[in-house]
Amino acid sequence: MTESISIEGLSKRYELGALQQETQLRDHLVQLLQSPFRRRAPKEILWALREVSFKVEAGEVVGIIGRNGAGKSTLLKILARITYPTAGSVRTRGRIAALLEVGAGFHEELTGRENIYLNGSIMGMKKKEVDAKLEAIVEFSGMQRFIDTPIKRYSSGMRSRLGFAVAAHLDPDVLVVDEVLAVGDAAFQKKCMSAMQDLQGGGRTVLFVSHNMAAVENLCTRGIWLAQGRVQLDGPTHEVIEAYMNSFSSAAGASKLLAATDGRRGSGEVRFTRVDFLSADGVPQNVTRSGKGVVIRLHYHAAEPIERVGFVLRLYTELGTLVSETGTWHHGLEVAPLPEGDGYVELEIDSLNLMPSRYYLTLVVRSPLEGRVYDFIENAVYVDVEPGPIYGHSRPLDSRFGVVFFPQRWRLEGIGSGGLATPREAKAL
Repeated sequence: MTESISIEGLSKRYELGALQQETQLRDHLVQLLQSPFRRRAPKEILWALREVSFKVEAGEVVGIIGRNGAGKSTLLKILARITYPTAGSVRTRGRIAALLEVGAGFHEELTGRENIYLNGSIMGMKKKEVDAKLEAIVEFSGMQRFIDTPIKRYSSGMRSRLGFAVAAHLDPDVLVVDEVLAVGDAAFQKKCMSAMQDLQGGGRTVLFVSHNMAAVENLCTRGIWLAQGRVQLDGPTHEVIEAYMNSFSSAAGASKLLAATDGRRGSGEVRFTRVDFLSADGVPQNVTRSGKGVVIRLHYHAAEPIERVGFVLRLYTELGTLVSETGTWHHGLEVAPLPEGDGYVELEIDSLNLMPSRYYLTLVVRSPLEGRVYDFIENAVYVDVEPGPIYGHSRPLDSRFGVVFFPQRWRLEGIGSGGLATPREAKAL
């Protein structure tokens, strides 16, 4: 395949406190005259990018992820030729359209229509080429009423809508998109995702920076994780996202010790000692995502052999609403007998159907016959559930839509059928 982007040994250095504008030079000269013998403080060097190398084939949609300050925006600015690297080389093929920040590339005094032509000319397009795209751009942006209004009167959302419409419709070979879609509403975000998928289908290359992991996972076939200006991982999107999200050290973390937990009740013959959160394949994880498999491992210590025990886990919302209770008893399982010493039991969940939010786990171990409680820890540990590609697309779901979601499908075959059900549907009714 044809390489669309080739980056080798790319590095970018900034000098913090260095003079950036001529107006600052005047202030510097004034300070020098006022204090000619004052020792100048050494400049602090910041490497935004260090030895970054990768190649992107034509038609690839690549997600760039990483924490704030990882170098994502600097990388895209170099690709868009807004800034230049300190070292290394960047080779791109074809026309590049960049949408890096709200309003970037717009002239404040010009109208929306005039800015469309301005952006087209910057990309090397002729007026008649822009004329052919103008109607589609305006319709996509939904800015028909305001297209002849100066940009300076646009809101951030209006600027973003027009900016993306221009970038996507002026036939770019490479589309570079930074975290600007966050200002659009859900319907417009869906249009943007569809437009980027159409670009990919047409052999265009897309570099997409976003903190919406569900959007990245749904749109991109490949992910690049940047950390402290370096490529931490480059590979299939789902693997890169899982590794990135597991790098976070939340308060709960992948493991929570319970030995010193206050407020626990019970007779004490059996005590919970630790809770581990694991991925479906047994890897410790700091972040749990909606729709993904998770294994909750409950470690315990038995001070003496116990004839029979049952393990119980209760899940609560932050407001104290019981979401679900489950235990070995519900599955017809009994631990009989429980030997003295340390051990663990695991609750394996194939798909965590919780909306993104924080949830608390209450842990109980008791005798299923006598009802005797050996250990009871209320709100023993919390788990933060992060957004995931729940229904196979990038539209975010959160606590506004409830507590849980269900594996489901909508069928639209009956539209326009006059309300007549198929034999299968009639039988079901």
